[in-house]
Amino acid sequence: MNITYTARKVTLKDSFKERVERKLKKLDRFFSDDTTAVVIVSLEKDRQTVEITIKSHGMTFRAEKTTPDMFDSLEAVVDMLVKQIVKNKTKLSKRTHDNAFMKELEDYDVGEVEDSKEYKIVRNKKFYIKPMDEEEAILQMNILGHSFFMFRNVHTEEINVVYRRNDGNYGLLEPDGDIE
Repeated sequence: MNITYTARKVTLKDSFKERVERKLKKLDRFFSDDTTAVVIVSLEKDRQTVEITIKSHGMTFRAEKTTPDMFDSLEAVVDMLVKQIVKNKTKLSKRTHDNAFMKELEDYDVGEVEDSKEYKIVRNKKFYIKPMDEEEAILQMNILGHSFFMFRNVHTEEINVVYRRNDGNYGLLEPDGDIE
């Protein structure tokens, strides 16, 4: 697994990087060698946030945790990633290493994880996608009272999605032609 570190307003010590590598090495059995992991550590006042994003063959796993200690945040994030993997193990087993899920996960406290069941689509909706810019899409989303809005970007002619973030700001999802 290739690990990339980003530090925002904090200096990462070698001991933290070693712990990250040790923790993520235990997840190697689920992924191939070309998997990438991005570790972002940021400091705001007395809170330290650790975010880990793992990308492998078009799948993305992401977890983030904020605590007063970056090591505690790391432990929580790795546990969250393991829960994501375990929860979706039947669906992921076709895309990950053979027998990866047959090995024990005793190193992790996965707690209560509901059984993976088939997803059920209860509504299918089709609608015309008007070309517009991001600001018009946000306006349209707010008018409708939705938390996201899909539109065709007038500049790139690609399908995009704007969404309302938990912090009150907005996000934009754009397609990336590269599959990792």
